[in-house]
Amino acid sequence: QVQLVESGGGSVQAGGSLRLSCAASKYTYTMGWFRQAPGKEREGVAAIDSGGRISYADSVKGRFTISKDNVKTILYLQMNNLKPEDTAMYYCAATAQAWAYAFNRLRTTSYADWGQGTQVTVSS
Repeated sequence: QVQLVESGGGSVQAGGSLRLSCAASKYTYTMGWFRQAPGKEREGVAAIDSGGRISYADSVKGRFTISKDNVKTILYLQMNNLKPEDTAMYYCAATAQAWAYAFNRLRTTSYADWGQGTQVTVSS
């Protein structure tokens, strides 16, 4: 089991930026960021594996960038040009599994370990 601790959330105005971090207790092959807004299902935002494969949800392509430091076992999510619809609790997730297809890397059921989340609020 992997312990995951997110940080970096906060409140910003539309158009602003935030950088989320997720510290993992040990190395895992695939890691991802998910988000859940009130009354909505948790959805995949971005994922990355140690083979260099990266996936993004269509809603964040061109605005968010995921990266992973395998030595320090830290996952990052740089979020630029934030919009009010990006407001949600953001969760970090990890799995030892390697997923060949992008849609699998953005599915909640593909991940075994989850962090507690960090809140992102974007005001208009």
